[in-house]
Formats: sequence, C-alpha cells, structure tokens
Amino acid sequence: MQGILRFLEYSGFMNVTPGHVLMILIGILFIYLAVRHEYEPLLLVPIGFGILIGNTPFLENAGLQLGIYEQGSVMNYLYQGVLKGIFPPLIFLGIGAMTDFSTLLSNPKLILLGAAAQLGIFLTYLGAIALGFTNPESASIGIIGGADGPTAIFISSRLAPHLIGSIAIAAYSYMALVPVIQPPIMRLLTTPEERKIKMKPPRSVSKTEKVVFPIAGLLLTGFIAPGALPLLGMLFFGNLLKESMVTKRLADTARNAMIDTVTIILGLTVGASTQATTFLTPQSILIFVLGALSFMISTAGGVLFAKLMNLFLKGDNKINPLIGAAGVSAVPDSARVAQIEGLKADPTNHLLMHAMAPNVAGVIGSAVAAGIMISYLM
Repeated sequence: MQGILRFLEYSGFMNVTPGHVLMILIGILFIYLAVRHEYEPLLLVPIGFGILIGNTPFLENAGLQLGIYEQGSVMNYLYQGVLKGIFPPLIFLGIGAMTDFSTLLSNPKLILLGAAAQLGIFLTYLGAIALGFTNPESASIGIIGGADGPTAIFISSRLAPHLIGSIAIAAYSYMALVPVIQPPIMRLLTTPEERKIKMKPPRSVSKTEKVVFPIAGLLLTGFIAPGALPLLGMLFFGNLLKESMVTKRLADTARNAMIDTVTIILGLTVGASTQATTFLTPQSILIFVLGALSFMISTAGGVLFAKLMNLFLKGDNKINPLIGAAGVSAVPDSARVAQIEGLKADPTNHLLMHAMAPNVAGVIGSAVAAGIMISYLM
C-alpha cells in the first residue's frame, strides 16, 4: 500500500491543478489552429506541444529535475538559449538569408511605413508604465506590437527575463493571428477607392546594390542603435550570404537546417515556460491585453501613415494604404494579408511585392526600437 501511495504522490493525477488543465487546453488550441487553419504552424505546433510538456503536472520541489525552471533539468538547459538571448540572433541570421530587400531598395520611401508601424511599441510602453510596470518591463511588453517574436524574446532576456514566457507567448500568438486581427482594422481605416490603388512596378535592382545594402544597413543601424547589433548584425550577415552568390552553402544552411532547428527548440522551450504554477498570474493576462492593443495600434499606424504620404504623392506614385499594415514584422504573413485584401477590392491588383518592402523594413524597425530601449534602460 505504501508503494501505491508513493506512486500516486509522484503521479500527475495527484499534482494537477485547474491551472494545468487550462494551459493544456490552450496548448491543444494552439495545435488545432496550426493544423486545422494553418496559422503559423512552424511556430504554433512546437509552442503548443511545449505547453503540453510544461503543464504535465509533477511533484515540484522533489529534486526530480523535470520542470523548465528546475536547475539541472534538460528543459532548463535548453531554455538557457532563450534566457541568454542566444536563439533570437540565430533566427535573424536565417531570416536574413531568406529575405530579398529588392522591393525596399527600388522604393526606399516605403521604409517609412515600417517605421510608422512601430507606433504601437512606444504607445504601449507608456501605457504599461501607467499601469504600474517598470521601465524595463514596459519596454519589453511594448515590443509585442512589432509582431516580432525573436525581438521580443531578445529584449526581454536583457530587460525583463522574469516575463519572457508571457511576452514570448503573446508575441507569437499575435503573429499567428495576423490574418484574423489585421483585416478588420485595414478595412475600417481605408475607403474602397484607396484599396483599389495600383502601384507602379518596382524598378530592377542591381547585384551591386543588393551586396552593398547589408553592409551599409549594418553600419547605419548599428550606429543608431548599438543595442540591436546582435540582431541586426546577424540579419544583415545572413542577407550578405544570400546576395553575394559565393556562399550559397552557408546561406542554404542558415535559412533551412539552422533556422528550423532553432525554431523547434525555441518553440518547445517557450511553450514549456508556461508552467501553470509560475505562468498564470494577473500580470500575464495584462501583458496579453497590452500586447493586443500594441499590435492593433501598430497596424493602424502603418495604414494611416500611408494615407498621410499620399497627400504629398501624385499619380502612379501613390501608395495603396493596405501595404502600411505590412509594416509590422510578421514576415511574410502581414504582406500576404495586404495582398489578399487588395485582391478582394480588385482581383487584378497584386500588392504582395510592394507589401514586402514595409514588411522587411518593419523587421529592421522593431529591432532598432529594441536596441534603442536596451541602450537607454540597461
């Protein structure tokens, strides 16, 4: 009988709480959204399964070294890549090796849309301070508005490591929900005529421009925001591997095997960090609310700034305001949403290529914003 009682004591049945059940249901929901609706499956499947791993109950403080927060556990070792900010730069390396900056180079003024779409970051930063969060915590929460999970994790690892789990889950959740959240805002802020605006085809960009851009981009952004060097340095390095055409093997490794491996470990550990006994707090819920507001404000900021730019542009130089929403960093989902909304307004109006310019500019913009905050608040 003692053996049976001891077995039950260590089993999940004796240690389960309502919080564990709630988080397990959320993990299943993430997997369902990824598999059934294909909402960012490369992110939501690892995160959702990580939530299941992190919330399978066990007897805590028994020295079993199972939980992600227990020193010496396997999950804790893997989680160090998140806590120390190692994984985000590696993901940026892969993103750089996948990104084509041609549309941005052919129409440089579209970089302003990527900057405008960071409005939610700074407004949410102020709002979080007003709600009682510290300066570093508020900066980390605000970055959620950039819809850039790696950047959110990176700044949190520097400024608010105790909030990494909540911030990372919020950022990746809103990235996955881009096709749900953005379209109503885009339609609300634009007229049918604006959604039908056709933009002139981008000019051809030379190989020299493509090779020079990552070098010039690194130096410019690095001087402006040195705190973002780990992210931007890897982003532009990955892009140089791609555009130089002499390091194809390295570029292929960065954008395939490496980024896939890091995404798997990052997703699993971020999901597992939602351990109910640590994760479920009023603070976490508030972070989710602020993150949603930040993301919506950023989307609106990009659209409204495009409309403002059109006041000073003539003829075929005008910008379709829908691509302003692509200024958030969810690459390429927000650009794809702009394409879909444009086709709904006019089946012959293809905006994807144009939307990629503010989209990749948003990646740079959110990283610069994070670097400025790190430099100011560290």
